[in-house]
Amino acid sequence: MGQGQVNIAVRPPLLPWARLFVRAAVSVGLMIGFLWLLSGRLAQINVAALMAAFGQLQGSQWGAALGFTGLSFWAVGRYDSVLHQHFASGMPCRMTRRAGICAIAVSQTLGLGLVSGAIVRWRMLAGATLWQATRLTAAVALSFLAGWAVVTSIVLVALSDAPYRGWAALVLLIAVGLFTLSLAAPRLHRLRFRWPNALTMTRLMLLCAVDTLAAAAAFHVLIPNAVDLPYDTLLPAFLLALGAGLALGTPGGMGPFEITLLAHLPEVDQPALLAAILAWRLIYFALPAMVGAAVAIAFPGRTLADRLAPRLPKTHPAEAGLTRQGHINLGMVARRPWLLGRSNHCLIALLDPMGARRPEQFDRALRGLRHLAWQESRLPVAYKASARLAARAAKAGQIVRHTGWEAWINPQTHDLSASRFSSLRRKLRRAEAAGVSVTQPSAHMIPWAALDRIAADWTKCHGPERGFSMGRHARIYLETQRLYIAWAGDTPIAYVSFHTAPKEWTLDLMRHGTTLPDGTMHSLIAAAVSDAKLAGLHRLSLAAVPNLAQRKADFISRCIMAVAPKMSRDGLYQFKSAFAPRWQPLYLIAPNRVILALAALSLWRAITRPPPIRPQSSQPIMRQIERDDADYGFASGSAAWHIARDNG
Repeated sequence: MGQGQVNIAVRPPLLPWARLFVRAAVSVGLMIGFLWLLSGRLAQINVAALMAAFGQLQGSQWGAALGFTGLSFWAVGRYDSVLHQHFASGMPCRMTRRAGICAIAVSQTLGLGLVSGAIVRWRMLAGATLWQATRLTAAVALSFLAGWAVVTSIVLVALSDAPYRGWAALVLLIAVGLFTLSLAAPRLHRLRFRWPNALTMTRLMLLCAVDTLAAAAAFHVLIPNAVDLPYDTLLPAFLLALGAGLALGTPGGMGPFEITLLAHLPEVDQPALLAAILAWRLIYFALPAMVGAAVAIAFPGRTLADRLAPRLPKTHPAEAGLTRQGHINLGMVARRPWLLGRSNHCLIALLDPMGARRPEQFDRALRGLRHLAWQESRLPVAYKASARLAARAAKAGQIVRHTGWEAWINPQTHDLSASRFSSLRRKLRRAEAAGVSVTQPSAHMIPWAALDRIAADWTKCHGPERGFSMGRHARIYLETQRLYIAWAGDTPIAYVSFHTAPKEWTLDLMRHGTTLPDGTMHSLIAAAVSDAKLAGLHRLSLAAVPNLAQRKADFISRCIMAVAPKMSRDGLYQFKSAFAPRWQPLYLIAPNRVILALAALSLWRAITRPPPIRPQSSQPIMRQIERDDADYGFASGSAAWHIARDNG
């Protein structure tokens, strides 16, 4: 819906004018029909008595009603902000609150809430498209109706004289089931829908309660003093009437609201009650609609500098390329760029905040992460954090868990003739004797069909592709990386890919077929090391291995690894050790042990069950990464085990 949530699916066309006209006609027709049903009762009303009751309203009643109306619309504005934060739109809270208040004020009065609300939000949200504004408006409407159902059911069950208590209990039972389901955060089949987590659902329900109870209070204080109608008697009828007006979508709920309210209230002075309805419509509908429309006209959303997508610093980590999958994005935390991923319950910061060097910079970033997570109703987590960040987190009282080791080498000091590379030299000679050659093809010379077959063979042996902080085989993803392909004669048999940045490269994918000569994968990595040395790089990362691969995990880590035993195999550690890398510890950081356990489960799910890749090459971040790749290109040299060949 904004930064971090861009969908590339084909955008559906706007509603045709004919369909829009039909919907408007149905809405107006419903209102006329309900008013006709009311006409019999309205004909019996003494207009003079109605106006007399209206004139008896005191200034204190109008002032109190205005105050409760303000409280209700305060909750409405926060409601929009919570959904923006849930969808991680990246829009400022002040902008989203103002747009939400104006959209509700206008749409609840005009009717056709999905259309009118979407148009107002589109005008007032900088950078949002009409389709995105429509999706947000639909989310607001559906979630508010769900919140209204829960609040109304609680009121009906709590008040002994309220109607429909059995149905209300059933609704509450369903709500508890959905709330429990939100803890599992299911993905709806074939739908790109992010199920709200328990924290988001709780905030939305509380805001809905404030909104509806304040609206009822605004109505109650406008009832003339001569009418004896307690608030707890009015509340169930008011909530049911409010729901009828919302569900049928007539302008201001006019017609359904009055019929439902009169049907569920005891016999009271009808002129006085209708005077209260008229006054409430003026305070709660007409006045906010005029103010909202004026604000929407006078202050449209504008794309300001602080709404621009954050930019990568020149020395960004190579793993910023993970943003190409569309599920990790660049965010600003305490004014520093940081890679951010979102599970349903957790806000996960990857690596360290970019550019942070001093302890106070790490401290500010950790506080900023907690604040941002709270805004989004998520739990703050840092993953693959360095020892420096982990030390600052531990000093602040957070829980730090050592989860893995990153292997990296300095290509400028990488000398194959050294004694520590004796096992690597044997592997390279075996690959050369088997006729294995390695190429780094240009983009238009990549044999994609062969690589697809290699990836398919790999998944048959190793299971489904991973995701989140791990790369996946997809052309739209790999075409932006640096590829090395191993050949047996004229047949590709394996490949590796690297994230690239001006100062470093990082190993991402390693894929091979079912038959592989010994030393093939070593030859691929060695070719990349040789090219990195020619490029003048001082850091090439071979990516991370889990803690158990070095047999150094504690009891809790071993229990977690028992759920995913493949992660504990030490073959990857032995493979990377052949390059004599430096081992850098990596940490998982969370505020407490409960959140740490939840973060581990969220990461496990995000990695083992990733959603489809959503390419984002149109974003400024992606364009910058691609420019960096092009700026640091060079022609590869050849070695005895790195034989240049023409793929054509």
